[in-house]
Amino acid sequence: MDRRSFLAAIGAGVSVLALPSFAQAPLVNPYKRLLILVELKGANDGLNTFIPYADDAYYALRPTIGIKRDQVLQLSDKFGLHPALDTLMPMWSKGELALVPGLGYPQPNLSHFRSIEIWDTGSNSKDYLSEGWLARAFESVAPPKSFIADGIAVGGGDLGPFANGHRALSIASTEAFLRQAKLADPHGRASNKALQHILRLEAEAQSAALNLNPNATLKTEFPAHAFGQQVKTAMQVLAASPGVAALRVSLGSFDTHQGQLNSQQTLLKQLGEGLAAIKTASVELGRWQDTVVVTYCEFGRRAKENQSGGTDHGTANTQFVIGGAVEGGIKGMHPSLTQLGGDGNLVHNADYRSLYASLLRDWWGFSGAQSETVLGGKYESIPLFA
Repeated sequence: MDRRSFLAAIGAGVSVLALPSFAQAPLVNPYKRLLILVELKGANDGLNTFIPYADDAYYALRPTIGIKRDQVLQLSDKFGLHPALDTLMPMWSKGELALVPGLGYPQPNLSHFRSIEIWDTGSNSKDYLSEGWLARAFESVAPPKSFIADGIAVGGGDLGPFANGHRALSIASTEAFLRQAKLADPHGRASNKALQHILRLEAEAQSAALNLNPNATLKTEFPAHAFGQQVKTAMQVLAASPGVAALRVSLGSFDTHQGQLNSQQTLLKQLGEGLAAIKTASVELGRWQDTVVVTYCEFGRRAKENQSGGTDHGTANTQFVIGGAVEGGIKGMHPSLTQLGGDGNLVHNADYRSLYASLLRDWWGFSGAQSETVLGGKYESIPLFA
């Protein structure tokens, strides 16, 4: 493969975007604690995931796709999990799983593209920001330069919350990344600014590859499906590198406009298996106590089922927070199923940026001022950590 082929592969294999660094060095390294984001692409249906099985309104809204009470994995006398998520129940029992219902934002946008952009940039519905919210976090408090990268998006494609960050990688797999990085020429020179940028990308890619130990192995068995292999790549990076502040993996599509029962069951089973593998590998690496796993997606689904056995684009949703240091439980109030918005959607009762504020302040130890700078405002933390 020549350099042109390598550069063409950057979009699918590795992306490194450089910005001037305005970061201030922290007194201690907050990034000893790892964040793993799990994007549920296409928007997972939260009502059939975190199920209000004791609410008659749930079954009135979903007479055919509602999960039957005797199938629900009970978390309390009011709520339970989809039966495909049985692999998460041991974590619930140990207090390592928290559920955060009702997350959303004012004036919600129901476009996949626009709403995930809002979540990735940590913005208001009317603001258009170019930097991901984690890219801004890493500008505020820089991860150690010894890390392979600040943030890594596994699976290739867009950088999401790392977009326009100082050191952000997108890799399809560790093997593909190492093959492509060998093509980079760190000694290239150019006077043209565009070519200088390309050469800088090559140098960053090779530098990151040199910090990966290709002989690192894990005993953990990972699921064979695509999501399981993304998880495997993410955990291999942890095992083989000097460190990274945050990782993102993704699963989808959850855009279940029709035939939702079977498709969501398949995807949630893969999600549960992948999350369980993250825990197993983290324990193997001795990192479970300093790892937190957080799901997110662009929006929820409409409360009432449609005529195709599915659900249309909605608003407020429930997200998972999992980890050895997590204070398990249900964090907040579930939106009302009888007092819906004018469009028939759930009304959010917590701003999604409160979840981000909790990660910045309570997980990484950012000051209130630093958190406000990253998120563009003050948001109350959600009590997620013991």
